[in-house]
Amino acid sequence: MAQLLRVQNFTVSSDGFGAGEGQSLERPFGHADPGALMSWAGATAGWPNRTDPGGSRGLDDYFTRDFTHNIGAEIMGRNKFSPHRGAWKDHEWRGWWGDEPPFHTPVFVMTHHTRPSFTLSDTTFHFVDDEPAAVLATAREAAQGKDVRLGGGATTVREFLDADLVDTLHVVVAPVKLGSGVRLWESPDDLLDRFHLDVVPSPSGVTHHLFWRR
Repeated sequence: MAQLLRVQNFTVSSDGFGAGEGQSLERPFGHADPGALMSWAGATAGWPNRTDPGGSRGLDDYFTRDFTHNIGAEIMGRNKFSPHRGAWKDHEWRGWWGDEPPFHTPVFVMTHHTRPSFTLSDTTFHFVDDEPAAVLATAREAAQGKDVRLGGGATTVREFLDADLVDTLHVVVAPVKLGSGVRLWESPDDLLDRFHLDVVPSPSGVTHHLFWRR
């Protein structure tokens, strides 16, 4: 079977933004409140960062539990890895996730400023400066037959959509309006020329949008 390029659990505001303006070390989502955007996931039993027992079951939990299923590598943009811009000034910076990143696979960070690879726990970060198709080919080889997750942010997802490389998308629309920031879409209908779409509302208040290639 073909290795899929999958977008999973990618959350946007009701007006289509994946993050707000003014990203910084203290505010990874810019002016957006990540708690408001991602509360649907954080409330589930399957949320990978959960440190206490409990959490909700049902539809939202199904998607958080599916996050790692058959994933062999991840691709992300530099701004998902770091708030820093330009040439790397501090190689001690190793991402937002501490010593136990939630990926558990090779991760390919797209950047015009490469740096040496490094490993934290069972996640190895590689820094690549190439076109989407070439990065995907490298990630597929590293995934050893499993699928590749396209982790974001919104600009990176758009680059791969524009290159017609994405096979499936799971986009969660949260009942939060941002007004500005990094936009994934004007409307989910923007993708209907290339994808089928199922829209599934959740009791938590978010709406799950499931796209797959026509």
